[in-house]
Amino acid sequence: MASTVHPRARSASPAALSPPPEKKLRLDAHGDTPHAQAAAQVTSAAYQPESPPSTSKKQPNRKKNKKKARRVPDPYSHDDILAREVVALLGQEAVDAATTANLDWDAPFERFQQLELTVTSISPSTGKSLSVATADGRPWVVVTPLSFPGERIRVRVYQHARLHSQADLLHVLEPNPEWRDMSLVQCKYFGICAGCQYQMLSYEKQLDLKRQTVVEAYKNYSSIPPELVPVIQPTIGSPLQYGYRTKLTPHFQRPPFSFQKAQKRGDAPVTEGKPDWLKIGFHEVGTSRVMDIEECPIATPVINKTLGPIRDDIINNIAKFKNGATLLFRDSLQPGDEGEGAANPVASVAAEDGEHICVTDQKGSVRERVGDMLFEYTAGTFFQNNNSALVPLTSYVRDAVFPTNPSAPTTANERPTHLVDAYCGSGLFSIMLAPHFDRVAGIELSAESIRAAQRNAELNGLCPEKISFMAGDAANIFETVQNFPRERSVLIIDPPRKGTDERFIDQMVAFGANTVVYVSCNVHTQARDVGIILKSTQSAAERGGRRYVLESLTGLDLFPQTAHVEAIAVLRLA
Repeated sequence: MASTVHPRARSASPAALSPPPEKKLRLDAHGDTPHAQAAAQVTSAAYQPESPPSTSKKQPNRKKNKKKARRVPDPYSHDDILAREVVALLGQEAVDAATTANLDWDAPFERFQQLELTVTSISPSTGKSLSVATADGRPWVVVTPLSFPGERIRVRVYQHARLHSQADLLHVLEPNPEWRDMSLVQCKYFGICAGCQYQMLSYEKQLDLKRQTVVEAYKNYSSIPPELVPVIQPTIGSPLQYGYRTKLTPHFQRPPFSFQKAQKRGDAPVTEGKPDWLKIGFHEVGTSRVMDIEECPIATPVINKTLGPIRDDIINNIAKFKNGATLLFRDSLQPGDEGEGAANPVASVAAEDGEHICVTDQKGSVRERVGDMLFEYTAGTFFQNNNSALVPLTSYVRDAVFPTNPSAPTTANERPTHLVDAYCGSGLFSIMLAPHFDRVAGIELSAESIRAAQRNAELNGLCPEKISFMAGDAANIFETVQNFPRERSVLIIDPPRKGTDERFIDQMVAFGANTVVYVSCNVHTQARDVGIILKSTQSAAERGGRRYVLESLTGLDLFPQTAHVEAIAVLRLA
């Protein structure tokens, strides 16, 4: 199959894209290791591009860079996930050998060196590929975006870390036709923009990778014995795979200092049209540099319709900006006319598309319909960004709480009647599930979100006797629901990416809701927390009490074409 020049490579300098020297260094291949077939062929270390690649504008301070390079990754971050996957791929014996020889931070490749590699595996959590290259008698992992197992690729190394290096993808020399189908790509910026990783994959393959993310997270972060982890269910797909994203936040950087200084002197050149230095959009792959984005296929139509006029306004007024800015685009239904008590008036509506408008003011009011329910919230606050997937999400949670499995029937006396919704936000789960419960209590740290939740309950005709919301720390929620019957209570947890904390878990276990549903945008912190919950109740079970068991695990795709997956864990007392 013919070689493919990757779009990312075209933005580099001509020198960086020139063919490598004919002289190549064959890396050492160790036939007695699992990496023999992954041994790579590398261009001569003497070859350097005439100018630095796009991922680095200048050589960093060596002392500062060395100190930064040896910093331990933040737990549960992408770097931490990669570090664990690198160790698993190399094998503990190879890792121990490199550490003992003090070579675990000593990359066998130069920065900006080009390599030809065969991809060994993919990191489903980050969407990046892992290739094992053996040089100087030892294996080393090279991490590259937008490539898949079995593919032969040409890359350019730009950063080193412990036991691995990061590299730009320059060419796909031998694609894997079972994975890669470029005819599926719908974005002209794909491969350059860092927003999407999976547009060249079938949707079935994307869902499989997201299921594998859940599998790996519980394997590496939960400390739960494998026999206590249920089989991970297939990932729940999004009804829309494009045109689904209801929030977009492109940004632009401040004008160059030379331009600002010229403005102060009064001799700034008159700009006609968009200056070359002005980029309004998202980051390029592997960089912090902003690239121009005129449309985004995963965003909803009204957002794309709004993007052009807002861009034009910034271009025409760029001389007035002293700093860069992050823009906000929210898809909203037309505002209602419910009278007094309505949320903030809609502000800065830039475009309309049928019954939808685009709100661009952080303080403006956004309205969405989920199933039969209406939700209003302030544009700058949190609400899930894929409206099409919210009915599948809340329906799955409902069905998990009220199982229809004939082998596990529930009588009227066993049916859950009370719901505690921790981290409730604007009330999505509380309000969607309220018709199925006698009493619902929501808790949220943000007072503004609580006001929105109360407003949403009124919008949907839910009386205060049935549903209530309280602003405060979620770790103190159980003080307000001590009268809830534990055997018939359900707890929903939907925390931020960092997960919950030990204090909350202690109170949760003491409260003892019969069913717990943990929804998370970070399956790795979820796995950690679920492991702690199961361990904390194990001692009670040994004393004759009850313990939580992990009944089911699944992923839900809120962001098609990306590596992100939402995770849903269901726990019950046994």
